[in-house]
Formats: sequence, C-alpha cells, structure tokens
Amino acid sequence: VFGRTVICRDIDVATRVARTDGLDCITLEGDQVSKKGGMTGGFYDYRRSKLKFMNIIMQNTMSINKKEEELKGIGLELQNILFLLQLEQKITAFVTEQQQLDAKRVLDKSVLEQHKQDIANANKQKQYTSKALENKRKSLADVQMQIDQLRASMAVKRAEMGTELIDHLTPEEKDLLSRLNPEITDLKEQLINCRSDRIETESRKAELETNLTTNLKRQKQELEAIISAAEADALLDEAESKRQELMDANLLVEDATQQLKRVSDRIDELTKQLRGIKDEKNNLKGLEDAYERTLQDEAKELEQLLSKRSNLLSKQEEYSKKIRELGPLSSDAFETYKRKQIKELQKMLHRCNEQLQQFSHVNKKALDQYVNFTEQREELQKRQAELDSGDEKIKELIEVLDQRKDESIERTFKGVARHFREVFSELVQGGHGHLVMMKKKDGDDDDDDDDGPREADLEGRVEKYIGVKVKVSFTGQGETQSMKQLSGGQKTVVALTLIFAIQRCDPAPFYLFDEIDAALDPQYRTAVGNMANTQFITTTFRPELVKVADHIYGVTHKNRVSRVNVVSKEDALDFIEHDQSHNAE
Repeated sequence: VFGRTVICRDIDVATRVARTDGLDCITLEGDQVSKKGGMTGGFYDYRRSKLKFMNIIMQNTMSINKKEEELKGIGLELQNILFLLQLEQKITAFVTEQQQLDAKRVLDKSVLEQHKQDIANANKQKQYTSKALENKRKSLADVQMQIDQLRASMAVKRAEMGTELIDHLTPEEKDLLSRLNPEITDLKEQLINCRSDRIETESRKAELETNLTTNLKRQKQELEAIISAAEADALLDEAESKRQELMDANLLVEDATQQLKRVSDRIDELTKQLRGIKDEKNNLKGLEDAYERTLQDEAKELEQLLSKRSNLLSKQEEYSKKIRELGPLSSDAFETYKRKQIKELQKMLHRCNEQLQQFSHVNKKALDQYVNFTEQREELQKRQAELDSGDEKIKELIEVLDQRKDESIERTFKGVARHFREVFSELVQGGHGHLVMMKKKDGDDDDDDDDGPREADLEGRVEKYIGVKVKVSFTGQGETQSMKQLSGGQKTVVALTLIFAIQRCDPAPFYLFDEIDAALDPQYRTAVGNMANTQFITTTFRPELVKVADHIYGVTHKNRVSRVNVVSKEDALDFIEHDQSHNAE
C-alpha cells in the first residue's frame, strides 16, 4: 500500500478491493482501477503504441534541431563574410588615405627643400655681409689709430716748435737726452717689428677666412646636401615599405574575395539543402498531425471500451456476490434440481426467498467483521507487547545511566574533596577544610560535617544533589566556618584551593590567572607560588610569585602601543619594589 493506492496481483482482485474498500488499485502488469469505477489497462496493441509515435516525434525534433544548428553555422559564416567585406572597405579607405598622405608628403618635401635653399642663401648673404662689416670695422679702427698717431705726432711737433734749441738745455737734460735717444731708437725698431707682425697676422687671418669661405663652408653645404639626400632615401624606403604593405593588403583582399565567392557558393548550396529540410519538416509535421489525430480517435475508442468493460465487470462482480451470498451447494444439488421443471424451481426459489426474509434483521457480515476484528486485536496485542518490552528496556537503560551518573558524580566529588583537604593543608599551615555535598534531604543544615559522598537513595536520580558546601578552619581549632563568614583574602585562598584540587583531579595543560595574589597575605602568596606543579600564567605585582617564576615578561605601554619584553628576575623585583615604594608614598 502506497498512500491510497494498493498493488494487487491481478485485475479481478484490484476490482474487488476498489469496490469494497474504496481504494485506488494497480496491478503488476500496469492495469489501474479507480475507486470511482474507472479502469485503465487490459489488452494493449503495440502496433498503435504512443511510445512509437513519441519516438518518431523525438527523432523528427532531433532532426529539426540538427538542421537549426546547421543554419546557425551558416549564419556564422555569413557574419564572417560581412566581416571580410567590412575589412575590405577599411583596407580601401586606408589605401586611399595612404595615397593622399604620400602626395601631401611629396608636396611638403618640395616645399621643405625650397625653404632649406632659401635659408642657405640667406645664411651665405649674412656671412658675406658680416665679413665685409668686420673688415670695414677693422679698417676703421686702423684709420682711427693712424689719425690718433698723426695727432699725437702733430702735438709733439708743435711742442718742439714751441721749445728752445738744445743749446739752451742744461747739462743734466743733455745727459738725459743722450740716454733716451738709444731707447727711443729701440722703441721705434720694436714698433716697426710689431707693425710687420701685425700685417703678417692680418694676412694670415685673411688667408684663413678665405679658406673658410671657399673650402670649409662649401664642404658644410655638401654635407648638408648629403644629409638631405639621406633623409630623402629614408623617405623612399618608407614609401617602398608602404607599397609592400599595400601589395600585401591587395593580396588579402583577393584572398577574401575568393573566400567570399566560396562562401557564397556554400550559402547557395546550404540554402537549397535548407529548402529540402523545410519541405521534409513540413511533411513530417503533417505525418505528426495525422498520427496525433489517429491517436486521439483511438484513445476515445479505448475509453469507450474501458467503460464498457468496467460495466461488465461490475455486473460480473454483482452476480458473483449474489452467488456467494447463496452459500456453497451440496455435491448432489445439480443432480437433484436438474430434473425439476423451471416453474417448480421458481416456486422453490420463491419459498426460499420468503424464508430468507425472516432472517433479514441478521447481520450477514458479522462473520467477516469478527474475523477482521480478531486479526486487528491480535495485531494490537502483539504491538502492545513490543511497546511494553521497549518500555522496560528504556527504563532499564535510564536506570543504568542514572546509576552511572551518580557513581561518576560521587567519584569525582570524592577525588576533589580529598585533594581539597590536601591543598588547603599545604596553603594554610595548621588549618583544615573539607567539602560537603548538599542533597535534597539535607536541606540547609549547616551541622552536617560529612565530607564523603552519601549512599545513593532508591530513586538513583542526580536531581537529589543541590550543591556543594565548603567548611574551613584557618587556625585548626574551634568550629569550621562557611564561605559567608570568611574575609576577602580567606575567600581567595579557598577559591584557589578548589582550583588546585580540580587541577590535581583533572589536570589541564596550563592555567591563566589575573592577579590572584592581590588580596592574599605574604605567607599565602608564598604557599601559592610553591603550589605551581603545572604551567601557570599569571599577572602579579608581588615579589613572592616572581621569585619562583621560570620566565618573566614585562608589559610596557607607550604612545598608545603595548609591548611585551622578556625581563630578568632582578629587574622584575626592582620594578615591583619601586612600584610598592611609589604607592606607599
């Protein structure tokens, strides 16, 4: 049974179950019987199979999809052709632009040569004019110098003319004149030599200027012409490379044209194939429509036949039911009533019916209902037995788990309580302390000094525990005190004792404390330092823990940045001493 659908062995059983129980039924062969009376199945003509038609339709659909993919490929080829045409247009535009640029470059080159020639002629004229001007300036300077010399000579002559003769000179002046005459002669000779050297230098200068004008400048112009020719050669090389590129572009255009022609032929061929495919597709579409109409007609006919078959089966079931209601016949019934006449048999049947009407108030389905209810009762009893067995097993499991919890709690508490006594004796010399498990029946009785676990009660539930009470004595005399009666430092000692006791019972890799010795007395701090039998990380400002530490780190804060540095024990003790003295002040 799946939901409201029943799987039956054959169509007859499916029909009976659908009619009596109101369920949808299906057989192993695939025949279906609805609770509303409709039936599906029976003889199946494979020659008119929907699967065959669907297979044909799927094949045709696959063929159509394949042709559509081929059409997509043709579309891609058309896109490639359009791209080649666009490329050819771009190449033509580039060639035209290149030709325009070449013509413009030739024109610019001719204009540039004309301007270079004009500039060279202007430079030559400027050089000639500058040279003539320089010569005129030199000549003017020489003439001016000669005029100055002549004026000086004239002044000297005039002065001599205004003086008296030599006879009027004194002996000292005569002596001086006799000494100056050879010196004047030497100076005149030096002047003559200087003038000759000057004339020679000027002639050498003129010769060099002539050489510069006639030879070197001409060589410079020749070199400039060579440079211009070299630039023209470079332009010719560039033009040659552009022509080569143009030839390559023309070759590409020719290849693209040939490829375009081949693609056009391919397009024509594929267009013809596409027409054929479309015709074939239309034919297949017509066949598909015909098959669908045939299939619909056959479905209507099949539905009519199934309805007729359902009616006949219902009548058969009704008649079979009536026969079953008559009950089983004896072996000699056919022989007994075979010789009877029909009218006599009808009379007998009428009397039997009258007798049966007397029992009309009797429930004819009582036996079937009794059998069904008996089977349901047995099934429910069996299920009840299974549930009872499962309930007993679950209760046993719960009891075992509760017992294990109690044992685990009591075992752990016993270990922690034992280590608590030991650790408290080590931390507080002469003192003693113990832990007390609080239970529901204990209430808040503070006089219960039993430090061991009690026996588990009959219930065996962990809910009976309500807490743990701590009782300690720091002097070893008098009554023990509870946590409410202790000072802050004593509470810290008790808390550390409990932590160390748990650590001994269930060790951890390391412990992290934050100034646990702040509220402790010196002897307690020393005792805590001696208790470190595992890794302890703590912050402190007391020397007792620093003295027993293996590694010491100092934390400094400067410019909003914290730094951790390794420090020695002496530096740490000095820092603590300085901090304590500062706080005392």
